[in-house]
Amino acid sequence: MARRAGGRQARVALRNAPLAEDVKPVQPGLSGGQYRPLSDTDIAKIDDAVYRILEEVGFGQATPHCIEVCTAFGAVMGDDGRLRMSRAVVEKALSMCQREVTLHGQDPKYDLHLAGQKVHFSTAGAAVMIADAENDDYRDSTSQDLYDLARLTQECEHLSMFQRMCVLRDIEDNNDMDQNTLYASIMGTTKPIGSSWTVAENLEKSFEMLHMVAGSEEAWRARPFVSQSNCFVVPPMKFAEDALECLRVAVEGGMPVLLLSAAQAGATAPANLAGATAQAWAECLGGLVYVNAIKPGAPAILGTWPFISDLRTGAMSGGSPEQGLLSAACMQMGNFYNLPSGTACGMSDAKYPDFQAGAERSANAMAAALSGANLVYESAGMYASLLSCSKESLLMDNDILGSVMRVVRGVEVNDETLSIDIIKDVCCNGPGHYLGADQTLSVMQSEYIYPEFSDRNSPNEWNENGRPKILDKAIRRKNEILASHFPDHVSDAVDQAIREKFNIVLSREAVGRE
Repeated sequence: MARRAGGRQARVALRNAPLAEDVKPVQPGLSGGQYRPLSDTDIAKIDDAVYRILEEVGFGQATPHCIEVCTAFGAVMGDDGRLRMSRAVVEKALSMCQREVTLHGQDPKYDLHLAGQKVHFSTAGAAVMIADAENDDYRDSTSQDLYDLARLTQECEHLSMFQRMCVLRDIEDNNDMDQNTLYASIMGTTKPIGSSWTVAENLEKSFEMLHMVAGSEEAWRARPFVSQSNCFVVPPMKFAEDALECLRVAVEGGMPVLLLSAAQAGATAPANLAGATAQAWAECLGGLVYVNAIKPGAPAILGTWPFISDLRTGAMSGGSPEQGLLSAACMQMGNFYNLPSGTACGMSDAKYPDFQAGAERSANAMAAALSGANLVYESAGMYASLLSCSKESLLMDNDILGSVMRVVRGVEVNDETLSIDIIKDVCCNGPGHYLGADQTLSVMQSEYIYPEFSDRNSPNEWNENGRPKILDKAIRRKNEILASHFPDHVSDAVDQAIREKFNIVLSREAVGRE
């Protein structure tokens, strides 16, 4: 018994010791692609449908600039006012676009390299409410909430990027909202950031802030640490004028863009999942043509984000199993086109962190990750089909995403991992178990991942510990982080200069400056 207790203590001590990056059981950028809902024949049929949609349907409501550069690129403006793109035009864009994209962080250690089937998780969303589980409250989201969400994401190991999660409903002016959204994100995390803008003029002003934080325009263009999430298309197959102008300004300003198609199957996309996949890719490839017509090789992520309708009511159902399936199909097509791709998967229809939320998030995030999505957006913290978000959930969902990545990593099979000599020694010479084996101790951290919040104690231990609830543990950890963690990567001088130029709502005290 003494030997067993001593071995257990050694294992606990080893488990709690900080790990070097190269021995962690999971890391961002593991390769997916194990889950393939589409056969090769299916892919060929969807690919053909994508080109037919672009050639036969085309896009309505193109802006004059879009018409000018796209027709110069080879697209045709029809008498019916629709801009059509032939296979040759799309293939021309594919021949010059970036096949790999790096999203920079303000801290280079968080840089994301999007290529092949490498998988990363990101936040995202435009929630208008906070699901405040601590106070059992649903309330409007604010600037402080967005800053807090960015700070919490900084502490979540398995979230590689922070894309804006909520709308600042304490600000009415659209320009002030755009600038404060950018400010709160920049100040809250050094990971790559994603945001969006209402009109191009606001983005042009934001570049002033970005150049100030980077140190100069040249430094910004060398390492752009913010990407634009751009809903350039209003499904089905119509351009959005303001968004197209924002897209133009972003490309010209050196900002990576997420070309976002967010139709809802059964409403703004076909109810059949194959048709929804084809329309999403037609819309995104049309955006890729426009981007490369503006600036060949400009960094772009293809964001096929089709959502699911509950056809009984017409309401969005982000937690449905079809959401994971449709996202995986879209990402399989992204692998086929060999393009940097992202999808929205992992949100829940639940209203608070509960069984429904965990089940929906884990199932759908798993499907998207195993399909080889470069970025799985909205993978943490999103509730009520994207109407709300939860701070506590970010921390609990980080555990889920770590577990998903462990499955993505898979099983390494070689002479060492087959463990034949260990089996022989334990069975023929040893105690008949592997608990104290050197190999067990050596791989307990590199082969296995351990949750921070989930409870694996026995019922007796759980009872002795006061029957802790996972949400209560997350609330305590959330409050610890928000009370003590104030990133200081942006200098006081730059912060003050930003405040002199922009109407920043967050006080200096709120960001830990006074």
